[in-house]
Amino acid sequence: MKTLNIGEMRVDRVVESELPIFEPNFLFPDATSETLDPDRHWLEPNFVDPETGKLIMSFHSYVVRTPHHTILVDTCVGNDKNRPARDFWHQLKNPYLDDLARMGVRAEEVDFVMCTHLHVDHVGWNTRLVDGRWVPTFPNARYVFAREEYAFWEAQRAKDEEVNHGSFDDSVLPVVEHGQAVMVESDHAMEDGIWLSAAPGHTPGNIVINLESGNDSAVMCGDTIHHAAQMAHPEWSSRFCEDPDLSQQTRRALIEQLADTKTHLLAAHFPTPVAGHIVRHENAFRFAAAT
Repeated sequence: MKTLNIGEMRVDRVVESELPIFEPNFLFPDATSETLDPDRHWLEPNFVDPETGKLIMSFHSYVVRTPHHTILVDTCVGNDKNRPARDFWHQLKNPYLDDLARMGVRAEEVDFVMCTHLHVDHVGWNTRLVDGRWVPTFPNARYVFAREEYAFWEAQRAKDEEVNHGSFDDSVLPVVEHGQAVMVESDHAMEDGIWLSAAPGHTPGNIVINLESGNDSAVMCGDTIHHAAQMAHPEWSSRFCEDPDLSQQTRRALIEQLADTKTHLLAAHFPTPVAGHIVRHENAFRFAAAT
C-alpha cells in the first residue's frame, strides 16, 4: 500500500504475510462457485487467485502517524507463537519489527496499540518472546482494548485456556500484567479525528476505527469486512463470526454508510493495493482500489 494521507495523518501498512489462503466456502460457509462466479472478473487477480481459486488475504498492521502520536492498529500473528492448528501461523520468524523500523518507527516510539478485536491474528505482535517470557513488544505504548471485547474473551479463557489458539495467554494477558492495557468504551475518542465505533457480530466487542482530518476520512474496519467478495454478498459472514446474523447487519450498515463516499476503507485483510472505496453496483456493491 502506498502511504495514504488523511489530512495531517499519515497511514502506512506493515505486512506480515499476503497469500492465497482459504477456499471461499471455508471462510464463507454460504459461498458457492456459482454465487462467486459472476464477480470473478473484478475479484481476480487481486482478491481471488485465478490458479487455485483461493481467497487472497493479507495479514498486516496499519501505522497511523498524527502530529501528536504514533499508533499501531492490529498486530497480526506474531513470531514464535505456538499455533499448531494453523501451520501457516505456527512458530513464525518474520521481519515485522525490521519492516516497521524501515518505515521510520522503532518499537519504543509507538504510543498506542489498538486492536479492533482480540482474535489470534490481530494480537500477535502485542508481545514478543524475551528470555522465555512474553513481554509487551512496544514498551512505551498504551494498548487500547474495548472493554466489552476484553471481558468476553476473559470469560472464554476461564472456560478454555486454549481459547483463540492460546493467544489470550501469550498476547493479551502479558500486556495487562505489565500495566500497559487501557480498557475503553466502544465509542472512545483517542484524539481529535480518531474515534472508535461499536461494530458487534464478528465478536461481541468488535470495533472500527474512524480517522478524519481536514476534508479526508478513512475507516479501519478490522474483520467487519473480511474480503472484497462481501461487497457483492454482504450476507456472507465468516465462519469465525461469533454472531453471524449480527455480523451481517453490522457489515451491511457499514457498507451502506460508506458507499459512494470519499471515505477510504482500510480493511484488516484486503491484499495489495489495500486502500479503496465502496461503490454501488446494480443491487450490490464493489470495492474500487484507490488510485
